Amino acid sequence: MDSKTPEGEAPAKAQKSERIALNVLALCFVLALLGRGLSDSFTVFLKPISESFGWDRAQVVSVYSLTWLAGGLMAPVIGRLFDRFGPRTVYSLGLFLIGGAFLVASWAQTLWQLQLSIGLCVGIGVAFVGNVPNSILLGRWFGPRLPTAMAFVYSAMGAGVLVLLPASQLLIDHVGWRGAYQLFGIVTLGLLLPLSLLPWRLFASGAPDIARKANAEFIDGDWTLSSAMRHHAFWALFSTFFFTAVGMYAISAQIVAYLIDAGFPPLEAATAWGFSGIALLFGMLGVTQFDAIIGRRPSVLLSYAISIIGIGLLFLLQYYPSYWLLIAFVVTFGSMIGSRGPLITATAMRIFRGERVGTIFGTISVGSGLGSALGAWAGGLIHDWTHSYNPVMAFALVAVVLGLIPFLVVPALRR
Repeated sequence: MDSKTPEGEAPAKAQKSERIALNVLALCFVLALLGRGLSDSFTVFLKPISESFGWDRAQVVSVYSLTWLAGGLMAPVIGRLFDRFGPRTVYSLGLFLIGGAFLVASWAQTLWQLQLSIGLCVGIGVAFVGNVPNSILLGRWFGPRLPTAMAFVYSAMGAGVLVLLPASQLLIDHVGWRGAYQLFGIVTLGLLLPLSLLPWRLFASGAPDIARKANAEFIDGDWTLSSAMRHHAFWALFSTFFFTAVGMYAISAQIVAYLIDAGFPPLEAATAWGFSGIALLFGMLGVTQFDAIIGRRPSVLLSYAISIIGIGLLFLLQYYPSYWLLIAFVVTFGSMIGSRGPLITATAMRIFRGERVGTIFGTISVGSGLGSALGAWAGGLIHDWTHSYNPVMAFALVAVVLGLIPFLVVPALRR
């Protein structure tokens, strides 16, 4: 007879499952940091690329817009691929696309070449290592703790900005923007080998207790994409993603350029916005904790209110370019730029749970990609038309207000 009792085996299994879950969380954090940091580094490359080719702001920002458009449109496909082939294939394709695209971009001579490489290929690659696959994988290990896990992974966006924006500026200063892109490509492709050696079958299996609980408790888990799209919550979440992204990226795509135009040196501007990564970490965890204490709706609305305050502070910076005002802007706007993501993701995963949740959540995430692309492009276009940042900020403010409305009027989003 086995000397081990079921009571003795249970804690050991639970500890093993917890260790694997933490390893999966760390992996998702690193991939999100790399993907988001590399894509957002374009805000530092905007000015040197524009000056190198003599392009106007809208032309250069179109590259950044395509990054988000491509990633958003690919989200349903990524969800479907994840459901069918698993995380190894999805993440490997992502790193390959990102690394190869940066190498190609380092030799670009025309706008369309940058749009194809940095715009389309990096956008698709970042989506392959981003929120859609990470949400699905973490949902298998964290279950009801998914909002906290996603808050940690979403904070990788801030960590990526904190590390890679100042690093990008330093590389540009020493080896130029082409040399920086070459280095990004080589390093990213070099990560493919260690990624392929990870125990993917174990990572993809999920925690047994969560799977059992899902089978026992999850009702209405037979959602299809068609049935989800007929539900009002689907379009409420889609519009929240869309309008929020429009507002935030109309501003964030040009923040470094705006700070430089306001009188801050380029490295200081890049570093200051890079420190939004630290603010974002605390913002993510703070909003998630508020969710547990005061509920989903008040927490989300609070995050929108702080974002609106941040836009107001950014408006004042052009007239009063002080470091104290800059810090206040970074703390408010920077801490909230993605703080709603974990809560909105958890809401979508709760409502549309089931075997096809990857495809459904991926389709909802199209809203974020479309909004990011439209916001960045429209912000650049408005700046070119008016030669001022004030209409850009007004446009962003209206979009942010539209983004919060579903949480005011849709019952399914308030629970």
